[in-house]
Amino acid sequence: MTRKFIALAATAAVIVAGGLVLTAPARAQSGAVAAAMAAGTVGEQADGYLGIVGSVGADVKSEVDSINIKRRAVYTDLASKRGVTVADVAAATGCQTLASRVKDGQMYKLSGGGWQKKSGAIALPDYCATAG
Repeated sequence: MTRKFIALAATAAVIVAGGLVLTAPARAQSGAVAAAMAAGTVGEQADGYLGIVGSVGADVKSEVDSINIKRRAVYTDLASKRGVTVADVAAATGCQTLASRVKDGQMYKLSGGGWQKKSGAIALPDYCATAG
């Protein structure tokens, strides 16, 4: 895509791989969200946010919402510093997350598609080609 997206993808890679601000909320998830991810009722999305795949309890939904709010705050801060949109930062981070953090058996959702269970490498969208 654009040079800005390439730069954002590199930043996202550092954030995801380094366990910095963005992944801290995700790694600090409760056992309930981790269990929901293992059960396939919560998954990662290409837009950089967690999503609910099926039915979950109010506690899991509340925590997913909280994690997504924290992610959006990080994306907003980074977008402001880089002079790009929040959606660009979120998508760049989403590419890195799908490529490196989703484990086999976990659910994920690509832009415009339905939920899928990971089994091997994820066929990332074309716009992720510059992120990997």
